[in-house]
Amino acid sequence: MANDADGVDVQKALALDLILDAWDAALKREVEPEVLASVAIYAALVDMIDRFGADAVADFCASLPERVRKGEFTLSEAER
Repeated sequence: MANDADGVDVQKALALDLILDAWDAALKREVEPEVLASVAIYAALVDMIDRFGADAVADFCASLPERVRKGEFTLSEAER
């Protein structure tokens, strides 16, 4: 039986696939990538604040610059 971490990894992979499919569908309908990105971030933050509260989300957001610079959100060619 898979441990909880494996289950979360499977959920993350599925969620990313679904989001990327929706992203591609929006691009095909001529939504500008910058608008799509902005709306996606907005939707994610709204949901996170609802679930975890504004302070926790603000702390999370404060960690983003370093994580972005380290390449945590950069997809490899194989992932694209």
